[in-house]
Amino acid sequence: MNDTPPLIGNDAPLVLREDRDGVATLTLNRPQARNALSVGLMGALQSELEAIHQDSTVRAVVLAGAGPAFCAGHDLKEMRANPDRAAYESLFVQCSKLMLTVSRIRQPVIAKVHGIATAAGCQLVATCDLAYCADTARFATPGVNIGLFCSTPMVALSRAVGRKAAMEMLLLGDLIGAEEAARIGLVNRAVPADRLDAVVAEAAGKIAAKSPLTLAIGKEAFYRQIELDVEEAYAYAARVMTENMLARDAEEGIDAFLQKRAPVWCGQ
Repeated sequence: MNDTPPLIGNDAPLVLREDRDGVATLTLNRPQARNALSVGLMGALQSELEAIHQDSTVRAVVLAGAGPAFCAGHDLKEMRANPDRAAYESLFVQCSKLMLTVSRIRQPVIAKVHGIATAAGCQLVATCDLAYCADTARFATPGVNIGLFCSTPMVALSRAVGRKAAMEMLLLGDLIGAEEAARIGLVNRAVPADRLDAVVAEAAGKIAAKSPLTLAIGKEAFYRQIELDVEEAYAYAARVMTENMLARDAEEGIDAFLQKRAPVWCGQ
């Protein structure tokens, strides 16, 4: 468990972690930069996610942002300070690896969004398994406005929302509000700002109460099948369900249901 409080100045950790009741909350901690994804911040978040993937005590992950915003995207000042092809390639490879890690760790990841989530910050929201936002939150992929099309954010965005909605965000570069983000499927729900913590805690708590093995099986299967055609997806899902049925947690869960008692998960 790491619940180190925020520090002042350059000594502050770039990502804060707090573990409670099976839920790990990771807070992006560059509030003065609207939590822009610097190389250092992405590296710190990558390390935490990789550690959580191996941590059997963690059942769900919440991603949040310190200060007035969730995440304003890449750190443009850092990018322009080193205008080199190799540096740019390394940066975008690092970011893509981070987004894939969010999708591939065994635990479901929930974005808790307030303020703005723009460009790569919007990409992070779209990548998370679930997302809830304050009704004052705003979202955008505004790269087109500064001559840098949001091509990598587009990958996650186009898989989270419909094609026309994604293209409108990408081509216009305008901010959209929380209700619109919920309508198009970028977030699950927009809630009053003073209810956001409670709503996310409730969702994370429900997930944390379930079999960790079943969550891991289901999350992996979801992202694999969604890229297959329907026939291949059914064949793959049937194999997954067969293996799942042979797991001890499936036996326990079904027996508990039939016996009208609470299941006791063993994670196997």
